[in-house]
Amino acid sequence: MPPPANLPSGFEVLHGTLEFRSAPKSSRPISSEISNWLRSSGAMSGTLTVFCQHTSASLTIQENYDPTVQEDLLRYLDDIAPENRYYEHSLEGPDDMPAHLKTLLTSVSLTIPVQSGAMALGQWQGVYLLEHRAHSHSRRLHLTFTGFVKK
Repeated sequence: MPPPANLPSGFEVLHGTLEFRSAPKSSRPISSEISNWLRSSGAMSGTLTVFCQHTSASLTIQENYDPTVQEDLLRYLDDIAPENRYYEHSLEGPDDMPAHLKTLLTSVSLTIPVQSGAMALGQWQGVYLLEHRAHSHSRRLHLTFTGFVKK
């Protein structure tokens, strides 16, 4: 599909960061913050990459209607990567290796299409930052938009 006629003829690459203070073992909706960045950058049509710069936190796109979905997802991750088993890596505490495993099972990077200045998510989809550690942390996301930008 060609870009809308009112856009320039070349691609631009934009970079930005978002920072969050996470709650322990949590799922935080971040679609609004990402949408605000897209809007303020003038991104119109292209691809957005969201990259989590950590090994014990991750990203996911999940249902945004019923918050109990997030609770069940966190409980499931605790079940498959429990703290109460032996891990060779225990230098940073009993929650660290399970956090790495949970990040392995989810993702540190998302690619999201952007159309008409907005993420092309489904009606019930939202972007979430998952904190896998048992304590609050400062988390940083790098955003890269490649595409047409409103002048």
